[in-house]
Amino acid sequence: AVSALLSPSLPTSPPPPPLPPSPSPTSSGVGQQAAMASPARIDVDKLSVEQLKALKEQTDLEVNLLQDSLSKIRTAATRLENATAALHELSLRPQGKKLLVPLTASLYVPGTLDDSEKVLVDVGTGYYIEVSCTSLGL
Repeated sequence: AVSALLSPSLPTSPPPPPLPPSPSPTSSGVGQQAAMASPARIDVDKLSVEQLKALKEQTDLEVNLLQDSLSKIRTAATRLENATAALHELSLRPQGKKLLVPLTASLYVPGTLDDSEKVLVDVGTGYYIEVSCTSLGL
């Protein structure tokens, strides 16, 4: 991949030696914590330019993965906060109260509140579970 970046008139060098392997996770949680606490050390002064580029690319990929994961966690936390606020507001409404029920983000139908104690919770992939607001701590 590095030689493809060089112009054809420049001599190409042999491929760089591989980077030292990262510590492999073990099957026990203790080993994983120990491996994460003391990762393998790499002396960057002894790496070639190609190895440094590969290390940078690997690090960039890991940073991007962590940023994506953090973004997903923040989105999930926001959705949880919104759902909690909506359930709290719903619990304050009397039975028989007229309201609008969303079918999509921009399509609503009129409805009547029958039972604000029981709600359906989307647990993913088209599955819903019925739970009581008291079991959710509301």
